[in-house]
Amino acid sequence: MKRIFHIFLSTCILLCMAHVVGAQSRQVTGTVQDKADGSGLPGVSIRIKGTTGGATTDIDGKYSVNVPNEFKMLVFTSTGHITQELEIPESGILNVTMDVDANILGEVVISTGSRSSQRTITDSPLPIDVLATKDLLSTGQTTFDKALQYRVPSFNTVNTPVNDATTLLDPYEIRNMGPSRTLVLINGKRKNLSSLLYVQFSPGRGETGVDLSAIPTDAIKRVEILRDGASAQYGSDAIAGVMNVILKDRFEYTTLNLNAGITGEGDGENYGVSLNSGSNFGDRGFLNYTLNFSQQENAIRSGKVDLATELATFGGSPEQDALIERYLGDFPTAGNINGTGEVSAARFLINGGLPVGENTLLYANAAYVAKKVISNANFRAPYWRQDRGLLHSITDNGGKNYINDATLAFPTDDPSIYRGYIGYGPTFEGDLSDYNFTVGAKNEQNGWTTDLSFTLGGNKQLYTVDNTVNRTLGTASPTRFRPGGYGFNHTVGNIDVTKALNDDLHLALGMEARSESYTIFAGDTASYSGEGANSFPGINAVNAGVNTRFNLGGYVDLTYDITENFLLNGAFRTENYSDFGNANVYKLSSRYKLLDNKVVLRGSYSTGFRAPTLHQIYAQSTQASFVGGTIQLSGLFNNRSAQARALGIPNLKPENSTNLALGVGLNPTNNLSISLDYFKINVKDRIVYSSSISSSDPNSTLGAILTRAGVANIQFFINGIETNTSGLDYVVSYRNIGLGNGNLNVNLAGNFILNNEIVGTPTEPEAIKQAGSSILSAQIKSLLTESRPEYKSILGLDYSVGKLFVGLNNTLFGPTRFQDLDNGGSIMNHIKAEFDPAVVTDLSIGYNFNKKFSATLNCNNLLDVLPKWDLVALDAEGAAAIADPADKSLLRGFLGFSGRYDILGYNGSQFSQLGRMFNVQLSFKF
Repeated sequence: MKRIFHIFLSTCILLCMAHVVGAQSRQVTGTVQDKADGSGLPGVSIRIKGTTGGATTDIDGKYSVNVPNEFKMLVFTSTGHITQELEIPESGILNVTMDVDANILGEVVISTGSRSSQRTITDSPLPIDVLATKDLLSTGQTTFDKALQYRVPSFNTVNTPVNDATTLLDPYEIRNMGPSRTLVLINGKRKNLSSLLYVQFSPGRGETGVDLSAIPTDAIKRVEILRDGASAQYGSDAIAGVMNVILKDRFEYTTLNLNAGITGEGDGENYGVSLNSGSNFGDRGFLNYTLNFSQQENAIRSGKVDLATELATFGGSPEQDALIERYLGDFPTAGNINGTGEVSAARFLINGGLPVGENTLLYANAAYVAKKVISNANFRAPYWRQDRGLLHSITDNGGKNYINDATLAFPTDDPSIYRGYIGYGPTFEGDLSDYNFTVGAKNEQNGWTTDLSFTLGGNKQLYTVDNTVNRTLGTASPTRFRPGGYGFNHTVGNIDVTKALNDDLHLALGMEARSESYTIFAGDTASYSGEGANSFPGINAVNAGVNTRFNLGGYVDLTYDITENFLLNGAFRTENYSDFGNANVYKLSSRYKLLDNKVVLRGSYSTGFRAPTLHQIYAQSTQASFVGGTIQLSGLFNNRSAQARALGIPNLKPENSTNLALGVGLNPTNNLSISLDYFKINVKDRIVYSSSISSSDPNSTLGAILTRAGVANIQFFINGIETNTSGLDYVVSYRNIGLGNGNLNVNLAGNFILNNEIVGTPTEPEAIKQAGSSILSAQIKSLLTESRPEYKSILGLDYSVGKLFVGLNNTLFGPTRFQDLDNGGSIMNHIKAEFDPAVVTDLSIGYNFNKKFSATLNCNNLLDVLPKWDLVALDAEGAAAIADPADKSLLRGFLGFSGRYDILGYNGSQFSQLGRMFNVQLSFKF
């Protein structure tokens, strides 16, 4: 990290030392005002026409710019206002009044989707969502990823029911394609992946993604989300789409945001402070930085344990049953603490640019986040884990400390029933650091634009488990372990060249070289010896190491405006990876405008690929899972291990995809726009994290491998399936509706999945088939195809009058379904857990007291809607199994660990289980 900051500091010093020698110039000054109320407009961009030079207005709308004598025009641009091009008067004083642009959305210039030219949304041949900072902040969500959940219908993420390492990073995805198939860029440059590999039985299992929560929302200028495959332009991972986070650049004013929140249950308190500031120098030089600190406390949603299910899971003898019944009478939640974990985070981001002459811009940006999380594993009740005598102290659900001796106090009149032992609750701690750094130079010369950049990025996670034991070590076991962790780093070099060959033909070409490394850190010996640390076994030293690869890619992109209304775009990319060879992909897209731009037809077809991540190739570990009332050790063996070779599992290769997109955009008036887009994504050789595979025959190939490894079941990655995913995206926006003295904007956006299926049968290694197992159980199929909302729609109403702003958002989450074969037995092949559709309503009220102070109150989930699920039968056998209410209750208990996770089940849901939440934000501008 010191090396990264030294590089960045040196770059900043070089930028500040750069000397710009300009031609003879004159100073132009003035004030830019809002026509609506006559107030000064901050952040207006003033560009000297014919150059890249310019300035930005301050908080009062004032500006000053040095203009070379040979240039006579200034261009004034502000988001939401009509752009003006004005001649400089002889006096050098130019005051401007700007009017609201009724067609703001369609005129935002985007940089994602085509390498060869920038276009507005209405001109683009591809579906793109554009979100400004205010759109994200108005959600009241405390992190960037959760704000996207309530702004982008095709984007889904939710806290997982079982936390541990996933407390550091929640899985997300676009168009139900998993986090690994969305490419994330920062200012157009690839952001590093997280080092975490999701292994829980929840959406996103077996994949990794970028830590979106690491990006401070206040540092974002806008977010561009391309909802289409783009491997031909950007390379691996861009199968579902591309998210380009554009950072704030020219300094407008210093903003200090203070926020605090709490759930309707009185827990889950969150606090945050965020400072965005900077400075401008010269006509185009800038430095913009953001500091953000946040704290999220535990929100506990432990369910009351169902006695019948607990007896079926852990009982068997009269004495054991009596113990369970008495224990649950004293501890109805069985001591469990589950919900959301405690999260502390500090984020820093800086973005800078300095012009060198009239044609070159040096730029750099860097970000760093440090995060600490604490969560709780399932409480080990005495009838579940008999680790009496191994712990020095244990904690009950009320936080009391119990010592295992004769003075032990119990909340019961008959302590002898517990035999001096009430169990213990292991805790998980995670320490995360994530950084990215980019430095580059952009030059415009003779119509050619060249962008040369260098990017570093990394993510490191180290884990600690406390208040637990390693039973294998007996009384010598410590109670605090360091089970190791993971790291991921990449180094990326890019050169991108664009040229407008004429007014209608635009060319782009470039190259990318990327080096990646994936590090597995071993745990301390006690954490992995024998059974390992209970709840989270450590990483064995034999599995630790550093794994690397290198790839080189090149692309060409050509855009041709055949007529003013008819556009064609084509791109081709080739890449070579050191670990699997070549990939060649292409893309064709088109757009046609009719009736004076009131109707826009667009479409695209592309091929794509996704290289297996280094995590999927090299990860090897032991995981503790709850199965049928016991903790079983499950082994993840990588594809290059002796175990994988013995099972006949081949090395991983890239996924290959095809994307088809067809869309229509309607712009009947300046204030009304409608779009409908169809997509179909086919992925062949899709990489899956297999089922937990076991064998009852110790003499079989599989049984022998399990015995030698000391695990009950085995899992691995394999190019095992082909999938088809198709659906519709729609957006209806009606702006500037006069209502009283105010203005109303209405926006309806949605995503509907028409089909999400596995094609054919999976590729099964022979040894797996001989053991009567499958790489793809019904549980895994369910996670892949129906664990995200079948549809999602967002209806937003934004009303502003004077200094008051009111926002009302209603998000409709469609049904999701899960099958859980690990808990409940074979009958789960015949039933599913189905979550009902639900609407979550968010209310936001803001007031601008003056130009320098505003306050916003958010009530998320205003109506306190919780996820609701029930068991549904898939056939006659399933119907018979749930016909009796007692039998149904028992099966429901199995899916939520006897009711401990009754709100979500053990797999997750469409939206948060926390219910109503309140958040207030105070914003100061200086």
